[in-house]
Amino acid sequence: MGRNDIAETDSREKSKKVGALSGLAPFLRPYKIMVLLSLLALILTAVISLILPLAVRRVVDGFNQNDVSLLDQYFGAALGLAAALAIGTGLRYYLVTRLGERVVADIRKAVFQRVITLSPSFFERIMTGEILSRITTDTTVIQSVIGSSVSVALRNIFLLFGGMVLMLITSAKLTGLVLLIVPAVVVPIVVLGRRLRRLSRENQDWIANSSGTASESLSAVQTVQSFAREQVVISGFNEVTEHAFVAAHRRIGTRAWMTGIVIFLIFSGIVGVLWIGARDVQMGNMSAGLLVQFLIYAILVAGAVGSLSETWSELQRAAGATERLIELLESEDSVTDPVNPTLLPAPVKGEICFDNVRFSYPSRSDKPALDGLSLTVKPGETVALVGPSGAGKTTIIQLLQRFYDPQSGIIRIDGLDLRDMQRNLFRQHIALVPQDPVIFATSAMENIRFGRDGASDSEVISAAKAAAADGFLQALPKGYDTYLGERGVMLSGGQKQRVAIARAILRNAPILLLDEATSALDAESERAVQQAVEKLAAERTTLIVAHRLATVKKADRILVFENGRIVAEGTHEKLVAENGLYARLARLQFTADVPEE
Repeated sequence: MGRNDIAETDSREKSKKVGALSGLAPFLRPYKIMVLLSLLALILTAVISLILPLAVRRVVDGFNQNDVSLLDQYFGAALGLAAALAIGTGLRYYLVTRLGERVVADIRKAVFQRVITLSPSFFERIMTGEILSRITTDTTVIQSVIGSSVSVALRNIFLLFGGMVLMLITSAKLTGLVLLIVPAVVVPIVVLGRRLRRLSRENQDWIANSSGTASESLSAVQTVQSFAREQVVISGFNEVTEHAFVAAHRRIGTRAWMTGIVIFLIFSGIVGVLWIGARDVQMGNMSAGLLVQFLIYAILVAGAVGSLSETWSELQRAAGATERLIELLESEDSVTDPVNPTLLPAPVKGEICFDNVRFSYPSRSDKPALDGLSLTVKPGETVALVGPSGAGKTTIIQLLQRFYDPQSGIIRIDGLDLRDMQRNLFRQHIALVPQDPVIFATSAMENIRFGRDGASDSEVISAAKAAAADGFLQALPKGYDTYLGERGVMLSGGQKQRVAIARAILRNAPILLLDEATSALDAESERAVQQAVEKLAAERTTLIVAHRLATVKKADRILVFENGRIVAEGTHEKLVAENGLYARLARLQFTADVPEE
C-alpha cells in the first residue's frame, strides 16, 4: 500500500463520540430478552456488592458482643451474600459473553453480505485487505465491548452512585472529604481521554493498512518471487506494521499514565479519609464497624471510577470500530436494483443491444472506455470483439453484466433495459469465461459445479469432457475430488481456463461471454476447446473477446474496436481484404515476417 492509500485511510472521518455505539442497536434489538436478563443479573450483583459492607459492619461490631449465636448469624448472612454474588456474576458473564458473540456474528454476516453485493467501483476506493481487517479486527473490538466492557461499565456506574449514596448515609463528613478528590480525578480522565481516542483511531487505521498490504502481497506471491522483490515487500510490510506498533505503544503509554494517575489520586484520598476516620473511632464518634463499612464503600466507589476510566477508552475504540463497520453497511453503491424490477420474458432469447453508450471508469473519468457505442447482437449470433488493449472490448463484457452503469445510453437484453431488472436474476442467463479464471479453494468437482448449483456429478463430468478438462482432472490424485488449493495453485494456467470453460458449459445459459477464454491454452488444447466452444455457441448468443485472431475466424461477425469505438466490422475474409486495423493485426499474428510499419 502506498502513502496515498495510507493518507486516504487516515483521512476517513472517525467517531469522536461513544454515541456512535448506538449503531449497534439494530443488532441488539432481536435479543431483547437476553439483554434484559443480562441487565437483571448485573443489577443483582451490584445490589449484593452494596449490601456486603453492611454485613461486614455487623460482623466487625459483633466482635464486641458476647452473643455467639448472633455472631454466627452475621457470618452466615455474609456467606450467603457471597454465594449469591458468585452465582449472579457467573450468570452475568455467561449472558453478556454469549450476547457479544451472537451480535458480532450477526455483524460479520451483515457486513459480508453487503460488501459481496457491491459493484466493482466500490473496490476501486478501498482495498480488500482493509475490508477483511474491519470484519475481523473491528468486530473483535466490538465483541470485547459488548461481552465485557459495557457490562463492566454499567455495573460500575451502579456501584459508583449506589456507593456514593450509602457513603453519605454512613458518614456525611467523610463523604464530603472524598468528594473533594473528584475534580482531581476527572481532569486527567478528560485530558488524557481525548489523546487516547485519537491514538486509538490511528492505531486501528495502521492495523487495517498492515492487513491490506499483507493481503495484496500474498495474493501476488508468485509475481513477488518471480521479480525477487521479497525483501522490498517485506520492508514495506514491516514499515506499516512498525507504524501500527508505534501507534499502539503511544496508546498504551497514554492509557497507563491515565490509569496510574487516577489510581494514585483515588487511593491517596482514601488513605487521608481513613486517617481522619481512625481518629473519629479513637474519639468514640463512630464505631469500628461503621468505619470499615465506609472504607469498603469508598474502595468500591474508587474501584468503580478507576474501572470506568479504563472502560471509557475501550468504549471509544469500539465507537470507532462501530462507525467503520456501519460505514461499510451504509456504503452507497453506484449500481442499484430497481424497487419494482422487471423480469425477462421466458424463454430468454439472448438479444443484446447497446444504444449510444458512453462510459468512463470512475478511476479514469477523463478517458472514455466506450464513446457512443451502438451495437446489436441477434439471438444465437456469435460476435467477436477484437482490437488493441484498452480499446473497450472487456468493458462491454462488464457493462453487459451491469458491474457498472454507463454515463449515457441504454443497454438491453431482449429489449429490456438492464437498469429495470434485478441484477442477480438476469445474470442467471449469462455464462462467463474470464481472462483470469478464478479457481476456488475446494475440489475440482465443486469448482465446476459453481456454474450451476445442484448439478449432478455426471453433468459436471460431461461439462469437463466438453471443455477438454476431463483428462487432467482424472489424473489428479483424487480425480474430481482433488482439492485444488487457494486460487487453484495445483493447476496450470491452461488447466484453470478449461475448468472455467467447463463451469460456463455447465451453466447452460442463453448468453455466453468469452473474455480471452483460450489465451492460456496450448495449440492442441485450444483446438479441442475451440470445437467445444463452437458447439456450445451454436445455440447461444455469444460474445468473444480475443487477441488471438485464430479463435474468432469462424465468428458470424467480427467487430474491430479502437478508442472505445467500432472502426470496422464484417467476416474475417472481408476485414482482411479491407486492409485496415484488423488486417494489420492479422499480418502480425499469421505472417512469419512482420512488415515494418
